[in-house]
Amino acid sequence: QVQLVESGGGWVQPGGSLRLSCAASGLIFVNYGMSWYRQAPGKERELVARISAAGGITNYADSVKGRFTISRDNARNTVYLGMNSLKPDDTAVYYCRARNTDYWGRGTQVTVSS
Repeated sequence: QVQLVESGGGWVQPGGSLRLSCAASGLIFVNYGMSWYRQAPGKERELVARISAAGGITNYADSVKGRFTISRDNARNTVYLGMNSLKPDDTAVYYCRARNTDYWGRGTQVTVSS
């Protein structure tokens, strides 16, 4: 059974930082590219960042370029999302997904407010 479990969310003031983790089990992690998505209240889920299976290729939404960093540790079956200079517009539930699959985590809430 495939499981993706996100952690690391929480409340942070504008300008702050958080690091999200997504631990995978039940799949051969090194075979999958991984993605982070987010969904804010009343909005559609959007792709935030993605990383190739080996970790050498990354892509970001324009709204987070230069502030967020996606990375992975294949030895730990974990993908990360480092988030700096957070803004209130970054408030959302953040989900990880194994690319091109229906394997999603349940999400972790990130709230940016003063």
